[in-house]
Amino acid sequence: MKLLLAPFLLVAASILAGAYGAFHNQISYAVAPDYFHEFKFQQFVIPLEFHNRLGASWVGWNASWWMGSLVGVPILLICAFANGVGAFVRTYLLSAVIVLLVTLGIGLVALAVSFVTISADNLPSWSNGAELNDPVAFARAGTMHNFSYLGALLGMLAGFVVSIRAVIKSRVPTLNG
Repeated sequence: MKLLLAPFLLVAASILAGAYGAFHNQISYAVAPDYFHEFKFQQFVIPLEFHNRLGASWVGWNASWWMGSLVGVPILLICAFANGVGAFVRTYLLSAVIVLLVTLGIGLVALAVSFVTISADNLPSWSNGAELNDPVAFARAGTMHNFSYLGALLGMLAGFVVSIRAVIKSRVPTLNG
């Protein structure tokens, strides 16, 4: 039964990851529309009529949905050792949510730190060179995006820890039976 559920869980993880990307980009679009108009819309070949918040969500979906399966497969393999189908599904979904929350948390912390540390006098070198309306906002949004990759890695590690602990807990006999 676990094997039959695995594709559905991977699809669910991909949907969660894509939705996360769309949500994430709503935050970064609010910080710096330039980040999308001068960079992301071209990078993802978004049609001109979608150079708005909808397009930002489209970029986020396209940039993130596949991460659900990439991160989901190793977590799924760990969760497969859970005792019972219910524990398998619960552990997998809990781990997926943990990955998302850690990823979002790291991105938001990076954004908050960028508001304190990035100014017109100390723009990151990667953000220089383009004609921008607001280069500081562009750098802040870029910082959030860049640190979200670190967040995904740390989220995946947290998901591993949660999965392993839940699997062990599901396999330890209870005192009552």
